[in-house]
Amino acid sequence: MNRNTLRRLASALTLVVGLLTSCVVSGNSAVAPAEPPAPVTALEVDRYLGTWYQLAAIPQYFDLVCARDTRAEYTLDARGDVAVHNSCTTWSGGPNDIRGTATVTDPSTRAQLHVSFPGVPTQDARYGPANYVVTALGADYSWALVTDPHRSSGFVLSRTPALEPAEWLRIRAAIAAAGEDACWYLTSPTSGGIEAISPLCVA
Repeated sequence: MNRNTLRRLASALTLVVGLLTSCVVSGNSAVAPAEPPAPVTALEVDRYLGTWYQLAAIPQYFDLVCARDTRAEYTLDARGDVAVHNSCTTWSGGPNDIRGTATVTDPSTRAQLHVSFPGVPTQDARYGPANYVVTALGADYSWALVTDPHRSSGFVLSRTPALEPAEWLRIRAAIAAAGEDACWYLTSPTSGGIEAISPLCVA
């Protein structure tokens, strides 16, 4: 890992630690509502399949591995569940990926799913409670906002590497409507899109 890569990693880790610290010390402003986030009224799973680019996210442990170009590929498997293939470019410039399965847990909306990854501790059970909740969708499924019942994770997904400013305004409004704070999210460097890592509330 060269010096420039180490500097970028150090800067990113500083942002992550700062964000997590601010959530702890900022009091009620960073405390999510007691009620779980509401899913969209209806998710057409077939339309949701395909490639999604992660443009922003609440920092997670795998950010220590993924530096940029984080994507998700969703397809139907033989059982009718959703096959998940997540990939990214690491801090050293190499590829990294993981495969899993998403199963619908809420037949009424189909917008709450349980995502599992074999071999990953606490995430390897194929069936279980929802840990992936689609709380907002853009027109024509152009973007999606995803969180979990505890709001400990959050992802802004897009069909394209970049979004227009008007779409970002809608996404920030959707984040607030889901009981979250845009400052919890960091932008995800993406080729053809945003290159810097910064809180979504100031990006």
